Amino acid sequence: MKPRDITDRLSAPQAGSTVHLVRHGEVHNPQRVLYGRLPGFGLSELGQQMAVGVADYFQERTEAGRPVHMLAASPLQRAQETAAPISARLGLPVTEENRVLEAENAFEGLSDVKRQLKNPRRWPLLINPMRPSWGEPYKSQVARVLAAVKDLSDEALATHGDGAEVVVVSHQLPIWVTRLWAEGRPLFHDPRDRECSLTSVTSLHIGPEGVESVSYAEPNHELLKVATNLPGA
Repeated sequence: MKPRDITDRLSAPQAGSTVHLVRHGEVHNPQRVLYGRLPGFGLSELGQQMAVGVADYFQERTEAGRPVHMLAASPLQRAQETAAPISARLGLPVTEENRVLEAENAFEGLSDVKRQLKNPRRWPLLINPMRPSWGEPYKSQVARVLAAVKDLSDEALATHGDGAEVVVVSHQLPIWVTRLWAEGRPLFHDPRDRECSLTSVTSLHIGPEGVESVSYAEPNHELLKVATNLPGA
C-alpha cells in the first residue's frame, strides 16, 4: 500500500507506530434503536464477554512482545465499557477521546429504520447518499479520527519510542471510513459491506510518511455468530 499522509495539515510521525481502532461490543438494545450518540446504551451481557475477549487479545499480544502503551476511548458508554477490561488487564488509564465519537445521524433514536424510510417526510434526508445527507459527512469523520490517531501516535512515540502501540475504542462507521481512506477507496459504501464487526480490531500501521498498511482481526469471531448487529450501530 502506498503510504497516505495522516492529514494534509499535519506532518507524519518520525518513527513507526501502530494504532488499533477497536469497535465496541454488543449493546443492550431490545427495541433495536439506532442509538447513535444517545446516552444510556451500555453493553449487553454478550457485549461484556466480548470486551473481556478483546482484552485477552491485547494481553496475548503484550505477552508476545507487542505491548500496548496507550489506551483511549470514545466517551459513549458502550465504548467506555469495552475499554474497561483492557484497562484493567494492561494497567493502562483510559483517555477520553471525543474525536472518535460515533457519527452524527438524523435517524438517531428511531427504531425499525427501514420502515421509517418509507415515510415521504424523511426522503429529503436521502437526497445525497454520497455525503451522506442524513448525517455527518464521511470526510469529516475521517478528518477527526485521523487527527486523534496522529496526536495519540505522536504522544506514544515521544514516550515509548519506535514500535509504540495505541488502542482506541470507537464505533463502526468512523472506523470503517477511516480504513477506506487509508486503503485509497471511495468513502461512499453499502453499510452491509462493512468489515468492522463488534470488537473487531482495525490496525493502522504508521511509518515516516503516514499510514503504510492496514490489518484487521476479529478476536471474538465465535461470539459474533450469536450477536445482534444493527447496520450503522
